[in-house]
Amino acid sequence: MAGNGLKNLFKPIDMTEGSPVKKIAGFAVPMLLGNIAQQLYNTVDSIVVGRYVGDNALAAVGNAGPIFNLLLVLFVGVSTGATILVSQYIGAKDREGLSNSIGASILLTIVTSLFIMILGPLITRPVLKLLNTPDSIMDWCSSYLTIMFLGLLGLSFYNMLTGILRGLGDSLSALIYLLIATVLNIFLDILFVRAFKMEVAGVALATVIAQFVSAILCFIKLSRMQQYFDLKMKYFRFSRKYTLDIVKLGLPSGLSQAIFSIAMVIVQRLTNSFGEVIIAANVIVMRIDGFAMMPNFSFSAAMTTYAGQNLGARKLDRIEKGTKQGMLLTTGVATFLVLIIVFFGRHLMGIFTETEELVTISNRFMRILAVGYIAMGFSQVYQGVMRGVGDTLTPMWISLITTVAIRVPLAYLMAFLTRSAEYPNGRYEILPISLLAAWIIGAAASVIFYKRGKWKKQFETHQESAEA
Repeated sequence: MAGNGLKNLFKPIDMTEGSPVKKIAGFAVPMLLGNIAQQLYNTVDSIVVGRYVGDNALAAVGNAGPIFNLLLVLFVGVSTGATILVSQYIGAKDREGLSNSIGASILLTIVTSLFIMILGPLITRPVLKLLNTPDSIMDWCSSYLTIMFLGLLGLSFYNMLTGILRGLGDSLSALIYLLIATVLNIFLDILFVRAFKMEVAGVALATVIAQFVSAILCFIKLSRMQQYFDLKMKYFRFSRKYTLDIVKLGLPSGLSQAIFSIAMVIVQRLTNSFGEVIIAANVIVMRIDGFAMMPNFSFSAAMTTYAGQNLGARKLDRIEKGTKQGMLLTTGVATFLVLIIVFFGRHLMGIFTETEELVTISNRFMRILAVGYIAMGFSQVYQGVMRGVGDTLTPMWISLITTVAIRVPLAYLMAFLTRSAEYPNGRYEILPISLLAAWIIGAAASVIFYKRGKWKKQFETHQESAEA
C-alpha cells in the first residue's frame, strides 16, 4: 500500500477533474520548491564568491547574468511550446500527438544547444566591452560566461524536459532531481572555490556539472513514463506539423524573454556606469528578487498547464473558475513575501556580504520593489492562462511594451533628470523605481486583456479545429 501511495505521488496530475485550487496548488508547490532550488544555483554562486573571493567577484558573476540569459531565449521558447502542446495532447488523451511533440521538442533542443555553445564563447568579450564592464571584473566575467556556454547542454535539456513533465502534470519528479543537483552544486562550489582556489571559474564549473546531473535524471524519469506516450526513434524528427506547433506556441514566450533580456543588458550598461558597489548591490537584489518572484512564476506555469489540459478536455467554465481561485492563491503568497522583505530585508542582504554599504543600498532597492511582487502575481496568472489556451501573442506584446517602451527609456530618463554634482550619472534608485513602474503597468495590461476575453476566441478556434 505504501509503495502504491508513493507511486501515485509521482503520477501526472489530471487537472480536468476535481477541485481547481487543490489541483493548481498540488502542481505549483512542488514546482515552486524546484524553482527555489534552481535559484539556489545562482545564489550559492554569489554567496560563495562574495564571502571567499570578494565584492568584485560578486559583481562579476552578477554582471555576466544578463548576457547569459539573453542567449537562453531559444530554450525558453522550446520549453514553453513543449509545455503547452504536451498539456493539450494529454488533456485530449492523444498518444500519437503527444509522442510526436515530445520527440520534436528533444530534437529542437539539441540543435539550438549546439548553436549557442559555438556562438556564446565567441561573443563574450566583445559584448562585455560594449556594456562598459569595468576592467577590474572583465576577466572574471569572461571566464564565467565561457564555461557556462560550453556546458550549456545540461541546462537546456533540464529546462526542456521539465517543460514536458509539467505539460504531463508531473512537477514533483523534477523537484526531487533538482534538489539532488542543488546539494551537489553547493558542495562543488565550496570545493572548487575554497579548497581548489578556482575563484569565479569554480562556481561556473560547479553549476555546469550539477545541471548535467539534473538533466540526466529528468530524462530517465521521462523514459519510464511510456504508458502515456512512445519514446521511439521514429518520433525524433522535424515533423512539419509538430515542430511548427512548438515554434508557434513557444516563439512569443521566447521573444518575450529575449526582449526582457535585451532590456536587462541595456539597463546593465546603465548600472555599470554607477560603479562596482552599485553593480554588486544590484546583484544581491536580483538574487533575492529571484526567490521572491518564484511563487508568481510557479503559479503561472501551473495555470498554463491547467488551462491547456482543460482546453484539450473542452472545459471553458472550469478554466474561468480555476483562474479566480489561482489568483487568490497567488496574491496571498505574494503578500506574505512582501511582508518578509519589508521586515527582514537587511538580514537577507547580509547573507551575501559583510560590507555595510552594500547591505544598506540593496535593502533600499528591495523596499522600493516590494509591492511590485503583488502586481506581478496578477500578470503571471492571467498570462499563464492565455498561454495555456494558445494565446501566446498577448503576453508577448505586454512584455514588449513594459520592458522596451517603458522600463528602459524611463530608467535612462530618470538617470538624466537626477544628475547632480554629487551624482554625476544620476541617482542609482532609478534602477528599482523604473522596474517597479514596468511591473505595475504590465499587471494592469494583463488584467485588461484577460477581461476582454481574446483568449476565449482562441479556445473556440481550438474547439472548431478539433471537431473538424
